[in-house]
Amino acid sequence: MVAALIERDGSILVCQRRRDDRFPLKWEFPGGKVEPGETLQGALTRELLEELDVQAQIGRELHRADYRYTGRADFFTIAFFSASIGEQQEKNLVFESVAWAKPENLPSYDFLDANRELIALLANGTLRV
Repeated sequence: MVAALIERDGSILVCQRRRDDRFPLKWEFPGGKVEPGETLQGALTRELLEELDVQAQIGRELHRADYRYTGRADFFTIAFFSASIGEQQEKNLVFESVAWAKPENLPSYDFLDANRELIALLANGTLRV
């Protein structure tokens, strides 16, 4: 799994899952699954185009999280990368909603549990995009 931390003017783009999706209305960073034969960066570029209709420049990996949801036997890894979309306006193609949030306000959003460690690092300023 891959996800993007897209920063603009001191805020980070966050996305809310649809109400009919798995983990309904939870917040997350845009991204998704890596297909066979894709690099992490290539998968993230594809996902951002599919989800937000933006051509992103993928930067460095900022954080990696291993997580296992209750009731599932397998762990999965999410690699979080910085990404830039310049002045492009994102289009919400798959989410319930999208928002730009200041890092210190991220804990007020109901994020997926796998994102909680990263949210804490961003909110307290330990990690910057």
